[in-house]
Amino acid sequence: MNIGFIGVGTMGGWMATSLMKAGYRLTVYDLRPEVAKPLLDNGAFWAKCPKAVAEASDIVFSSLPGPEEVKAVAIGKDGIIEGIRPDGVYIDLSSSSPTLARQIYALFKEKRAHVMDAPVSGGPTGARTGKLAVMVGGDEEVYKRCKPVLEAIGDKVSYTGKIGCGSICKLMHNCIGYGLQAVTAECLTLGVKAGVEPKALWQAICGGSVGRAGLFHRTMPETYFQRRFDPPNFSLRLAFKDVSLATALGREFDVPMAVANLAFQELMSAMNRGWADKDSRIAMLLQEERAGGIEISIPDATE
Repeated sequence: MNIGFIGVGTMGGWMATSLMKAGYRLTVYDLRPEVAKPLLDNGAFWAKCPKAVAEASDIVFSSLPGPEEVKAVAIGKDGIIEGIRPDGVYIDLSSSSPTLARQIYALFKEKRAHVMDAPVSGGPTGARTGKLAVMVGGDEEVYKRCKPVLEAIGDKVSYTGKIGCGSICKLMHNCIGYGLQAVTAECLTLGVKAGVEPKALWQAICGGSVGRAGLFHRTMPETYFQRRFDPPNFSLRLAFKDVSLATALGREFDVPMAVANLAFQELMSAMNRGWADKDSRIAMLLQEERAGGIEISIPDATE
């Protein structure tokens, strides 16, 4: 099978290398020809533009900085769309816009070609070692056909739904990560300023349920995803008390706690609903209301 790869920099270079190691014939393109040299030295072929990559390939991958670059490569002058074969597949591995992915999908469909958005998570180290999560959106039959190729790139390849769903999953994943980063920074700085040595504080956090990933792997699957808030795993009343004490400590030591105070306000609103003796995860229902009655239910989340 002939594979094309556009964007062979920090992430793309390693993923392209993995495809070559898996035995695929590779044609590559990058705006900086020098970054492709290791691949060319190992037998990859160079193409002069994205169109030429598509003409030589059954499946074309791209790994690019963002939506502007994806749009230019996919549907711009000398873009992939000008060279894609009928029944050819274009898979974008970039963290990009789901709306753009859907627009590109529609344009390629007119040429009887397929598009999937498949952003990856794991960073350069994951790209180098093949330890990447690949979140794929698109037509399921096309996904099934391409899954063996995707598995040459990452060890956790998952089908997320129709076109755009992969990008949505990646954006939500990263947003959660950086939200957690913000509140972690708040709590680390407050903890140290209040008198705890950094290493001792970090070890204590890592040893608790947060550090052991209990929230995602046990607590939420057993409560929120099951819509099971009674009897409580940890009551809203106790959570409200703890976060109240934490934000009060921030005021005492003049440490801004913007994210923590937002969490406190959420818990207060849930308390005012009369949910004090329910599981603290019940406060998440407030956001479901604000989102227009969206219900996050996963009955088999604990399996």
